[in-house]
Amino acid sequence: MAEDRVVTIDMLVQKILDMDKQYDLSKIISAYEFAAKAHEGQLRSSGQPYIIHPLSVAEILLDLGMDTDTVCAALLHDVVEDTDATAEQVQKRFGRDVAALVDGVTKLAKIPIFNKEQQQAENVRKIMLAMSQDIRVIIIKLCDRLHNMRTLEFRPEHKQRRTALETMNIYAPIARRLGIKKVQEELEDLAFHYLDPYAYAEIEQQMEIKKSERESFIHSIADTIRTRLNDEKFEREPQIEGRVKSIYGMYKKVYVQRKDIEQVYDKYAVRVIVTTIAECYNVLGIVHDLFRPLPNRFKDYIATPKANMYQSLHTTVLGREGIPFEIQIRTWDMHATAEYGIAAHWKYKEGIQGKDRMEQRLSWIRQMLEAQQTSDDVEEIVRMIKNDLSPEDIVVMTPKGDTISLPVGSTVIDFAYKIHTQIGHKMMGAKVDGKIVPLDYKLQTGDICDIMLSKDPEKGPNRAWLDIAMTNEAKSKIRSWFKRERRNENIITGKQLVEKELRHSRLRVPEEDYASFFAEDMKRHNCLTLDDFYASIGYGGIALAKLVPRWKDQYHKLYVEEEPEDSPIITPSIPSRRGSIILDDISDCAVKFAQCCNPLPGDEIVGFITRGHGISVHTTSCINYRSMLARNIPEERERWVDVQWTDSSDTAMQTSIEVIATDRVGLVYDITAILMESRIPIIHSSSRILKNGNAVFDASIRIINKSQLTSTFDRIRKIKGVLSVERANG
Repeated sequence: MAEDRVVTIDMLVQKILDMDKQYDLSKIISAYEFAAKAHEGQLRSSGQPYIIHPLSVAEILLDLGMDTDTVCAALLHDVVEDTDATAEQVQKRFGRDVAALVDGVTKLAKIPIFNKEQQQAENVRKIMLAMSQDIRVIIIKLCDRLHNMRTLEFRPEHKQRRTALETMNIYAPIARRLGIKKVQEELEDLAFHYLDPYAYAEIEQQMEIKKSERESFIHSIADTIRTRLNDEKFEREPQIEGRVKSIYGMYKKVYVQRKDIEQVYDKYAVRVIVTTIAECYNVLGIVHDLFRPLPNRFKDYIATPKANMYQSLHTTVLGREGIPFEIQIRTWDMHATAEYGIAAHWKYKEGIQGKDRMEQRLSWIRQMLEAQQTSDDVEEIVRMIKNDLSPEDIVVMTPKGDTISLPVGSTVIDFAYKIHTQIGHKMMGAKVDGKIVPLDYKLQTGDICDIMLSKDPEKGPNRAWLDIAMTNEAKSKIRSWFKRERRNENIITGKQLVEKELRHSRLRVPEEDYASFFAEDMKRHNCLTLDDFYASIGYGGIALAKLVPRWKDQYHKLYVEEEPEDSPIITPSIPSRRGSIILDDISDCAVKFAQCCNPLPGDEIVGFITRGHGISVHTTSCINYRSMLARNIPEERERWVDVQWTDSSDTAMQTSIEVIATDRVGLVYDITAILMESRIPIIHSSSRILKNGNAVFDASIRIINKSQLTSTFDRIRKIKGVLSVERANG
């Protein structure tokens, strides 16, 4: 992993003085002094003065070649959020541009949220809106996240994992789409280190063992190519350099693509940089003359650039030692774009030529924001970033020869909506390479796709397409059509779904109370009326499953406590143990949950009357309870009482799990990912290797009820190599 170091203002000034680029040094120093005063007395989790963080972010931005205002904004990016300084003060002293950049990076403060996912989505959406106005906002945010990841070791374990997952799912994909490779790869490696440290260490060790061998091999190949190119004439002497694949890049090849490390052909790579496109193809011919090219391993990203505008020729060849390796050939302009992406516009003015090129590269931001506007679910934008900004794209052609980039796994429905919304709506079928294919056909690079359109002016999409489309962009456009064209139908469907869920959850809310009962949800999803709320649920803009837990809690507060009960409801005083139970024939008393068996709502339970500590709740399968039954001592039996869960026992409770599996790279990452996706907080986790070679993963987690745990166990059992998964004692 990258070593973080302490950056001082003197180091930052010296770096600026050593650079060829002109900066307004007095403005940057003034921004530092303002930030240092505002953050005075504040410390980071590492114990270091807080000002070190903005200084470090500013240094990363300087390495990317960003301008004076961006560096100033980096130094000031936390003053409005974390100090008494105001946006008005920043604007008055440093100008409107710097203030706008700081505001774009600043998190939303007081927003109505129900969970951390919604808070995350709101902040991501704000950043996306800001970057649509000024792309420098997200470049600052990426560098901010990069330094936070470099110093993540000082944060608690559960926050390390949550931050790493957010980085892998949101910030690394954005960096990839912007083409900022240096930032993207380091973000991925750092996030991977915290999500699966065992796999990270194993790959790092394997790469370190062969480091000298790899370097010797690359130098040998580079010398062979350099000697041959000396016989040719070039406008400028070609640059030849080796490239080492990142640890996460190796992980994706070895584990995700199920390859042996020896099958990763591009773990060894040599890059040749020349001046013109013609020279690129000339070098390609020379390389294929020197080495034997492997079939189907040539990619021309010059003719068909990637979605982030990356251009290069890639060819995999076989060396004399029988070792396959990749050669990348590109121009200096292409190299600037490949390494710095959108930041090349500032670092090298020739990196991106003109406003039109910039607009082309950033069109995906506008498309994503437009698609998100059609959904009433704020978390939609996070899913779009995670799914649609795929690390691997396919390139599909229209019959006219235009190229369309899509994430791997996209269908012809996704292709149609990518071309134009109306083409998607009017689609009645598709042909690939001249043959009719089903709508769930998964496109491949090189396919020529022809969308067949209906002549019916009333033609629209089918609801079933929502389950077929892969990209959130297509799904959003489909939902938008149903939202606009089928409102009455959506209202009826939505109300039916709401009432069905209320019945299923045993929530007897009178219909005349619906408006007040759903008021918070309506406000949260910008629904002015109940019909708007029903319609949003009907067309799929609101995910009903996310609302039910809050409904249960609200119902309990509004109705259950007012209803007479035969027996009192006991709620334990410990905040993390709030599952409610009903005690038979016992007045209100303290309740605790036994550590020996960790009962969860849904388990069969029994209560034990302790001396001076209230009721201790155990599962009926608990070893202590079974032992008591076996002893059959009347005095002990009298202290065991019948208890049961209430219908509203849906608050988080702690339990422990143990997973035993065949040891392999990526195991911990897979288990952790399922727990995260299931929104199960991990309090602590560890892994170890048994003498028989199997691996054991232990974790303390918070679970709402037994059914949530059961469904999670079912998903974990499907992970490759898992032998068993069960609850653990303690």
